[in-house]
Amino acid sequence: MTVDVVMIGGGNMGAALLGGMIASGRFRPTALAVVERLDERRDTLATMFPDVSVTAEIPSAAAAVIAVKPNDVRDAVADAVAGGATRILSIAAGVTLETIERAAGDGVAVVRAMPNTPALVGKGTSAIAGGAGATEGDLEWATDVLGSVGIVERLDEEMLDAFTGVAGSGPAYVFLLAEALTAAAVGEGFDADVAERIVAQLLLGSSTLLDRDRDARQLRVNVTSPGGTTAAGLERFEAAGFEAIVADVVRAATQRSRELG
Repeated sequence: MTVDVVMIGGGNMGAALLGGMIASGRFRPTALAVVERLDERRDTLATMFPDVSVTAEIPSAAAAVIAVKPNDVRDAVADAVAGGATRILSIAAGVTLETIERAAGDGVAVVRAMPNTPALVGKGTSAIAGGAGATEGDLEWATDVLGSVGIVERLDEEMLDAFTGVAGSGPAYVFLLAEALTAAAVGEGFDADVAERIVAQLLLGSSTLLDRDRDARQLRVNVTSPGGTTAAGLERFEAAGFEAIVADVVRAATQRSRELG
């Protein structure tokens, strides 16, 4: 039997994509397969996705999503193509289109993607770049896959490293801020569990406002009264060179992504 799409790699991101694809209604569960080497994880996936074929070996498939570790990408791509795949979508960090296309060979459309971890809760931000043989239809298909767990931006491949520096690594920056705010709250006398709830809701509410208005500067101005408490706090950020620190953080992560690629 040939399936429409095989997910090669059943880890957290692979499972998130599979769940999103099914929930979107664009992909029939019975036309999907997921490949996972670990017996216990296969059992878990079979429970999560009872109508999806869960297997230890790569089946015959028209298209494949590569969700394995970077060192395993070449073999996974070659095996998928040997099984009949003519479309490849790779979400492996740092593995270039050139590397994937070389493993795939001629006649295979390749799309490289970089998703981020909020995809696990359907709020991901992903970027895609198409290879030399990727058509508009291939890019739309990749957008359907990744769009099932968030938003998708089309970029030139040369911009994927910067995307990684901003959005791929970005959740860790936000979580670091959450840690720091929580620790500061505890330092001011809050119990840890109360501090965690306050900070989590603060970030959720703030990101919801930003998603609605898309104007971070104006939202900041709206909450900052001259001479008030917020202004006092922001002055400390400015004195510490906050914007320069953020720019340096993104630059460092972007450069590291280039080195890994």
